[in-house]
Amino acid sequence: MRSALIADEVRVPIDRDADIVTARQKGRELATQCGLLSTDLAVVATAISELARNIVRYAARGEIIVRRVDENGKRGVEVVAVDEGPGIPDVTLAMQDGYSTSGGLGLGLPGTRRLMDEFEIISDFGKGTTVTVRRWKR
Repeated sequence: MRSALIADEVRVPIDRDADIVTARQKGRELATQCGLLSTDLAVVATAISELARNIVRYAARGEIIVRRVDENGKRGVEVVAVDEGPGIPDVTLAMQDGYSTSGGLGLGLPGTRRLMDEFEIISDFGKGTTVTVRRWKR
C-alpha cells in the first residue's frame, strides 16, 4: 500500500461480537466526516464487519483502526484489522471465493477485497494477520 497522509484515527479493540457493532459505527462516523457517499458508508461498514468478525472467529482478539487518509489530492478512509492470532497458513487459498476453515461461505476476505478500492493482507503463520483496506471518496 502506498504511503499517504494519515489523520483522524479511531481504534476499537475487538474481542467479542458487540465490538463489531462499535467498530462499524465508528467507521461510518469517520467515513461521513470524510465526505463519503451513503453507498460508500455502507461499503466501509460491511468491510469493517467482515474484518472484525474474522478477528473474533479466528484470532479471539485484535483491533480495528479506522483513519482518514489523503493522497495526491484524494481523500478516503483506511481500515486496518490487526490481530496476533494463528495467522493464515495459505493466503492465496484464503483469498479464493468459497474457501473457509470454519464452515462459512468463504466470502469474507475475497468479498472485502472486491468492496474496497485497495486491499493488502500480510499474515505470518503462528503470529497474526494485518489486513489494510482503503475506500476513496468518489
